Amino acid sequence: MIMDITLLPADNYIVVNKSVITTMDMDVLNMLYLPIIGPMAVSLYNILYNDLKRNNTVSENLSHAHLLANLHISSKEFVEVRSVLEGIGLIKSYIKTDSVNNYIYEIYSPISSHEFFSHPIFNIVLYNNVGKTEYERLINYFKMPKINKDGYVEITKKFNQVFESVPCTSFDIYKDNIRKYNKQRLNIDSNFDMNFLIESMPKQIDRKIFTKDLQELIISLAYLYDIDAAKMGNIIKSCINERGTVNRDELRKVARDHYQFDHSGLLPTVIEQTQPEYLRKPIGDNSNIAKMIYTFETVSPYDFLRSKCGDAEPVKRDIKLLEDLIIDYKLKPGVVNVLIDYVLKTNDNKLTKSLVETIAGQWSRKNIETVEDAMEIARKNHQKSVNSKNNKKIIKDKNVPVWFDKDIETERASDDERMAIEEMLKEYR
Repeated sequence: MIMDITLLPADNYIVVNKSVITTMDMDVLNMLYLPIIGPMAVSLYNILYNDLKRNNTVSENLSHAHLLANLHISSKEFVEVRSVLEGIGLIKSYIKTDSVNNYIYEIYSPISSHEFFSHPIFNIVLYNNVGKTEYERLINYFKMPKINKDGYVEITKKFNQVFESVPCTSFDIYKDNIRKYNKQRLNIDSNFDMNFLIESMPKQIDRKIFTKDLQELIISLAYLYDIDAAKMGNIIKSCINERGTVNRDELRKVARDHYQFDHSGLLPTVIEQTQPEYLRKPIGDNSNIAKMIYTFETVSPYDFLRSKCGDAEPVKRDIKLLEDLIIDYKLKPGVVNVLIDYVLKTNDNKLTKSLVETIAGQWSRKNIETVEDAMEIARKNHQKSVNSKNNKKIIKDKNVPVWFDKDIETERASDDERMAIEEMLKEYR
């Protein structure tokens, strides 16, 4: 296996189309894959696909300088983005080393929307990245309309009713290398012991039920829910139906229930629970407010709360409350951080469950998704609660978060305010 080869702009590549890519495939890529792999990986896929436009099967010989210029990234960043497409199953990469290295990029179709929403990993990661509202919108976009056929009778003719067979001379059917709809399966490098699992099954269970597709599903579920072979064996035994086969829908459900039971009802995610990229403030602003927003966006609620506890482990009650905010109230991680900071500062450093849930319910109903919106609604709510028309009076109150002062950049901050700002920011440097 070739490792650690530095990619140079002068290195050549060609793109080989291994599939038939349709406009619907591009919808799936831009609507379902994008929240998971990010805009840069989608852009690379689109550029590779567009390289095929002149010849729909194999591109001309191109240099990587072409890709780097279009993406505005370095060679190192390009390799990272390419790895994302490889890991998600959209391309395969090959290299032949020489004075100028040559690459082949095989491009594959995205899986269909039906396969995506049925996938044990993609489906959950998408939900965690976009949230309930956007997830339901995506479902509705790809959903087939239901037509009422009551009173209708099917009159579709069969093939043999329309066409007649005719004698012909024998010939060889040529099918080698003909393009077809071609997708890669998600390739998970897993140490799951499938042999142990199969051998641990009772003798009355036919080993033939463990088809390639079922084994791939088992490995995906084991990876997603962190289940070892012994526990998975017990789960599978409970999912075997009267026909002696595994009910796959039941297998998904039971595996999910086991995880939620062990994790206080929390659904798993294979990404860090931080603010989704598409809901973050654009980088470039170096103001103190922007630094605070960046902190809220890039730290998980667990780590944020732990920092407030002097890096001690938060109590289980507070951890469960964080999980409820994300799972039950569907608040984004950055928004949860703002809520934590606000309640701790205004409530004598206590996370009172009833108070937190009251605020969470309001923010959820108002569809607060960004850190800036959360900070703004917290300011407004606090202003109403003290029934004051003088916003400056609230800003100078020591029992409110320092970010209540939207003008800390334009007005001269006091020593106490500067210390509060620095104290908040230094924890995450």
